Amino acid sequence: MTEDQKGLTLVYTGHGKGKTTSALGLALRATGRGQSVKIYQFIKSPQRSYGEQIALKKLGVDMIQLGIGFTWTKTPEEHREALKQGWPKAKEAVMGGEYDVVILDELNNALAISQFPIDDVLPLDEVIDMLKNKPRHVHLVITGRDAKEEIKTLADLVSVIEAEKHYYDEGIPAVKGIEF
Repeated sequence: MTEDQKGLTLVYTGHGKGKTTSALGLALRATGRGQSVKIYQFIKSPQRSYGEQIALKKLGVDMIQLGIGFTWTKTPEEHREALKQGWPKAKEAVMGGEYDVVILDELNNALAISQFPIDDVLPLDEVIDMLKNKPRHVHLVITGRDAKEEIKTLADLVSVIEAEKHYYDEGIPAVKGIEF
């Protein structure tokens, strides 16, 4: 990156399928160009196996699950604890400046949790501060539904992915190699 280039903030949001897939495509491209990439997933659990994690490991890219699954699969206290433990790790990956690209997958989903309080364990003001003060060279990608307006305002790119048609509506469940 040249002196006049800045690290970009990209947001992939909306209710359509493809937000994480877009971010992973960017990770693949950046890795191919010799950039260092770190990925944190805020909802997915380390107790499960994900095809993208298997592939990225072969490329030397760490993808770390900070979550414990969907909000309806565990207690609010368990989710709050996962966010409390995970947020500082993700924030340090951005602010430490060690990586060229940091992907915070499903951060928007985590910030949109309304079933229980999360602002004390994942404060929106800290996320905003991170966006405003991240190291100049770091490209930051944030994915997930329901991106906060404050995040979209600070982003250099916002792509909204909407579903026009989805096989879930036909009763087809998550497909190995497509969703996970």
